[in-house]
Amino acid sequence: MIHIIDYGAGNISSIKNMLKKIGADSIITSVPAEIAEAKKIILPGVGSFDTGMKLLNDRGWVEALNEKVLKEKITVLGVCLGLQLMCKQSEEGNLKGLGWIDADVVRFNPEKAVEQIRIPHMGWNSVDQLKSNSLFSSAETEQRFYFVHAFHLANVAEENKWFQTHYGYNFISGIQKENIYGVQFHPEKSHRYGMELYKNFAALI
Repeated sequence: MIHIIDYGAGNISSIKNMLKKIGADSIITSVPAEIAEAKKIILPGVGSFDTGMKLLNDRGWVEALNEKVLKEKITVLGVCLGLQLMCKQSEEGNLKGLGWIDADVVRFNPEKAVEQIRIPHMGWNSVDQLKSNSLFSSAETEQRFYFVHAFHLANVAEENKWFQTHYGYNFISGIQKENIYGVQFHPEKSHRYGMELYKNFAALI
């Protein structure tokens, strides 16, 4: 059973619908105590960094998530803002992140871009896999996912880099550290590519 965390800032129903489509059992939970028996967790998110962290703090999620992810080492997948909340901090706000990943979150910088870009980065884009793992096993040379974001990860430790995407310049669009996975794109909006990723996530032991 996959627990989808509903802390008030996530695209909950679309993720659950995608999991149902691939035959994976899932439950949406808005009560931290309900994840005590969870074996896998999805941390979704849309909106601003400080709003997301405030909701996690105010609703008692931080301690419960730390217990499951850092101590019990269950598998967790962060999606979009959910990925960013796993980091230390963000230029988008002043609150500290969960700190599961040694990385920062920064705004897209048009001055660094080798071509003109619009912010937010919105629409389909390719990803390059920098390291392989059991969550993404496709042999296809090009992978395309749907993005909607104005901020991205920076200062990511080399061993945690999973996906890279080009939008004006290269940025890290996916991370993996032990039991912690995170993607900047939206698998639930990415058709067969997203279906494969969620199918592999559901199959992880």
